[in-house]
Amino acid sequence: MLAEIAIANAAFGVIKQALTNGKELYDIADTASTYFDNKAAISRKASKSGNSNELAAFMELQKLQKEEEWLKEHMIYAGDPGMWDAWLQFQSQRKRQREAAIRESKRAKAQRLAELMIWFKVIGGTVVILPIIIFFFLQLLD
Repeated sequence: MLAEIAIANAAFGVIKQALTNGKELYDIADTASTYFDNKAAISRKASKSGNSNELAAFMELQKLQKEEEWLKEHMIYAGDPGMWDAWLQFQSQRKRQREAAIRESKRAKAQRLAELMIWFKVIGGTVVILPIIIFFFLQLLD
């Protein structure tokens, strides 16, 4: 979790500096993706029970929410009209993309497991049937 925190903090620093210097949201889309993805990872870890770092994850999530409040104020008052709405839309899009990636990963894992089970069945069947065939073939030769 420390890696996600460090990456999110670094990404926020880049976003804040870029927006302060007059850049647009689309100019920093990759950094914004990094920030939001790591914020989501920290949020997932903060909501999991049984994690030894629950309090640290929760506190870091609170810090990220304060940083995002700064972003909101900056985008509303100093940014282009509609920038905050674009940011919210971007976050929604990234969430859908992450969820789709998770679904695809689970689907691929299930498919690999199914293929592995087929191989086990084929090999198991061969191990069972081959000795029987050899036994009957040897009986015919006698």
